[in-house]
Amino acid sequence: MSQLFQDFQPLAAIATTPIGAQKLQPLCQAAGATLWLPESLTNLENTQVYTGSLKTHIASLWHNHRAFVFCLATGAVVRLIAPLVKDKSSDPAVLVVDQATRFVISLCSGHQGGADQLAQLIAHQLGTTPIVTGAAADLGLPGIDLLGVPFGWYRGTGDWTKVSAAVACGETVQVIQEAGSRLWQSQLPETHTFEFGGDGEMGRWGDGEMGRWGDGEMRRWGDGETRRHGDTEMGRIEIPGKILFTPSEPKARIWISPKLKSGQTSHIPEVEWHPRVLWVGIGCERGTSKQLIEQAIQQTCQDYHLAIPAIAGIATIDRKADEIGILELCEQCNFPLRTFPAEVLSSVNVPTPSKIVAAEVGTPSVAEAAAICGSLPPSTFTPPKVGGLGGQNDFVYVSPYQAEQIPNSLIVPKQIFKSPEQPGAVTVAIAQSEQEYTGRTGQLFLIGIGPGQLDQMTLAAKTAVTQADAVIGYSLYIDLIAPLRRPGQIIEALPITQERQRANRAIELAEWGLTVAVISSGDCGIYGMAGLVLEQLRASGWDGKTPGVQMFPGITALQAAASRVGAPLMHDFCAISLSDLLTPWEVIAKRLEAAAKADFVTALYNPRSRSRTQQIASAQAIFLKYRHPQTPVAIVRSAYREDEQITLITLDKLLDIQIDMLTTVLIGNQSTAIYGDWMITPRGYLGFGREAVSNG
Repeated sequence: MSQLFQDFQPLAAIATTPIGAQKLQPLCQAAGATLWLPESLTNLENTQVYTGSLKTHIASLWHNHRAFVFCLATGAVVRLIAPLVKDKSSDPAVLVVDQATRFVISLCSGHQGGADQLAQLIAHQLGTTPIVTGAAADLGLPGIDLLGVPFGWYRGTGDWTKVSAAVACGETVQVIQEAGSRLWQSQLPETHTFEFGGDGEMGRWGDGEMGRWGDGEMRRWGDGETRRHGDTEMGRIEIPGKILFTPSEPKARIWISPKLKSGQTSHIPEVEWHPRVLWVGIGCERGTSKQLIEQAIQQTCQDYHLAIPAIAGIATIDRKADEIGILELCEQCNFPLRTFPAEVLSSVNVPTPSKIVAAEVGTPSVAEAAAICGSLPPSTFTPPKVGGLGGQNDFVYVSPYQAEQIPNSLIVPKQIFKSPEQPGAVTVAIAQSEQEYTGRTGQLFLIGIGPGQLDQMTLAAKTAVTQADAVIGYSLYIDLIAPLRRPGQIIEALPITQERQRANRAIELAEWGLTVAVISSGDCGIYGMAGLVLEQLRASGWDGKTPGVQMFPGITALQAAASRVGAPLMHDFCAISLSDLLTPWEVIAKRLEAAAKADFVTALYNPRSRSRTQQIASAQAIFLKYRHPQTPVAIVRSAYREDEQITLITLDKLLDIQIDMLTTVLIGNQSTAIYGDWMITPRGYLGFGREAVSNG
């Protein structure tokens, strides 16, 4: 469980009363937190004891902990942390849990410290209510200072407080996004007040093009009709191509770009996000110092108005994989290093090839070609099957591109640098990738949500849904867990027949670096998505570690159905799906025959769909060969949901009841009996129920 809370480690919990300690102890075990208590409570296990004043102790923990959870009065906590609070960009998350565990309050560092999210996670663990007071959360919007966190963006300069205030007040905020994922835009509520556009200018009208307004709606002009926007009556267009008015002036602006903003002072507050999309190609003499390489990169970025934090990584020729200066720089800046053999680099068209370089290293370009190759998706290159250097960054040939099809992503041609103070010489070029480098290790949470009601989900499953960056599943299941979602999450719902597409999409996002929750009804590992996701990972050559995979089991459909009718599964039982989409009917029929003959209590999944109507009748016929016609059968549709339907019937009447894909059918064994409204299977064959009957 502590993996779900790893972003908040180290996490400290503080209680000063026996009741508070008892309330926090299970949470600390689940979240991997350290529970601190005063000396008077030393009789509790798995805790740490502080001596002296609590105020002094908190001060000693403050700078090396990511989060604090107090079971104290809110006022007391405020007084304890007041001298320590400095800045929301660096302060740890602070939460307060009341002693009755009715509420979890996000008190300090709700956005950047993660207190809002942690409050939701802890609320799931304690079965209580999270209190989040930020205006953005109330509007269903992600915090402006959190937009790029899932994608590894770097938070640049700007007046974050004023821009956040503009969003909270419902004012128009212009967004100029030149790079990076736009997934966050697709998740915004319809009531958002962001205005998207390139440089903020309006497109031409009268030629049939579409313009975008502050409310996100589109208007088409050129037909001479009058249009109304908001409360403004628009006049009749008579001069094609003219802009007759401009939209309302934005009150704030968000820049999302690898470039630095121009030096001009804006009259409205602005902030900058820098997606990591720049790949720096390096060519250098042997022994070139780290200092010279670093200076060359900094100077190039300055000359071309590029943000250093937008650098995704370094790319070079494979013979430089052991270059000390490059390795030291990558370690210092936490840059990934991608290396390519000369035969790959030589196939890339570059603006400034060199015959001298070609004669020296076997390719006419190192810096420019490496920058371009580095900017391409990692899947573009296939590692050697045999031999090679063996490193994960070593590549042999290009795929699926042919050499002449490699896109030219270069934005800075090669720049050559030397310095009398530093040994060596370095060549720098920069390319821009379409997808940013997140710098994160992706995770796949394979989650069973149970029968449908939130109180039927495990605490771990609820926590995992809230923790995830993205949630993927069938639209019905997405709707069932809506209360667990948080603003800013990527939600992707795909139709019920697109299980493989869901699995591939989840893997794609996880390989990119996101934490992805893949939800299934019932248990994810029983007719759910877990097997399919693992199959697809195996087919792709998964190493079993990256992305990470964690399973969160749920109450299965047969368990849910059984619990609604009594105890029909008290003896040996089996489950069989009647869907022949992935399994030949001949195999299904053989399993039905074996289950019926062996007297298993049998759960039938997917018994009937609109296009598949005969299988349930065939299953009934097979069971009637070995079971008495009066064998009890439970038909449970949508267990634990609002439209739940439960019918107890006998095997011979099975087809008299409406059955569909939301139905689970439970067929009893020879000892199963109906008692009132309950279906009971004895734990043993002790003469209970009807006499054994076999027609076979």
